[in-house]
Amino acid sequence: MTAPVDVTQLPAIGIDIGGTKVAGGVVAPDGSILDTARRATPGKSVSATEDAIAAVVDELAERHGGELVGVGVGAAGWFDRTGDTVLFSPHLAWRNQPLRKELADRLQRPLWVGNDADAAAWAEYRYGAARGSSLMLMITLGTGIGGGIVIDGRLQRGAHGVAGEWGHMRVVPDGRLCACGNRGCWEQYASGNALGHTAREVADHSPAAAADLLDRVGGDAARITGEVVATAAADGDPLAIELLCEVGTWLGQGIADMAAILDPDVVVIGGGVSVLGETILAPARDRLERALPGRGFRPGPRVVGAELSAQAGLVGAADLVRQAVAEGTA
Repeated sequence: MTAPVDVTQLPAIGIDIGGTKVAGGVVAPDGSILDTARRATPGKSVSATEDAIAAVVDELAERHGGELVGVGVGAAGWFDRTGDTVLFSPHLAWRNQPLRKELADRLQRPLWVGNDADAAAWAEYRYGAARGSSLMLMITLGTGIGGGIVIDGRLQRGAHGVAGEWGHMRVVPDGRLCACGNRGCWEQYASGNALGHTAREVADHSPAAAADLLDRVGGDAARITGEVVATAAADGDPLAIELLCEVGTWLGQGIADMAAILDPDVVVIGGGVSVLGETILAPARDRLERALPGRGFRPGPRVVGAELSAQAGLVGAADLVRQAVAEGTA
């Protein structure tokens, strides 16, 4: 009699859906990536994206040759609590899209579908900077701010599936207008877009102070982005470093507010902006220490950089489908 297969010891495919591409990988149970593939997504149509996902899965499965436990798929956006439906996806212009059913019909494999920041949070909990945590928060800093929550070894998606949308906490009443329609959202002050916005304001009002930034964009202040500022900071530009410290300070303020509610033991900072490391993390920790409610009478969370970089989403998605199959929910 053949012994039953332990699915927790099988590799799985993880998929990360971006705005312009679908990236995938075969991920071992220890979190290591055995193989990768990617496809461009021409346009934002559902069918084009699903075609790209199917092509990546087929390519990886064919090259791998062995048994795979399933496919985990992470995408930016809001999902319902079951992960069946994409309620809203900013990159792909999806609304109430039954993505799980469509992919299940297409791929004919066990499936997990969910938010990419949730997947990244899970990866950091399982294999990265939050190993052993009892309550971890993930903050992803990119053009905006997203994140995820893991409590006692379980990913928390909230009553409606949209927990962890930290970027839309209001930190400045009647502040900058956000794409969500509200004003003063955290991501308007502590993200890559916020970094670019503040730099453009400085360049418009004090061109001499922003001379290095303006030189990098041919004198056109409208072309200054967060990425331009980050590169300038890495090269030692004083204004760029100052602007990054300001973003870090706003980051720390938001973490203090979150800590007052959830009391995490660790907060992991990931996403594109996080590669700047201590330039942002040091002022964030300083602000957290000063703004934490009850400071001096209670411990605060550790604030650390992510360890799994840009591949955290697909690593987490692969492990989440492995878990779902083991629990019979895939």
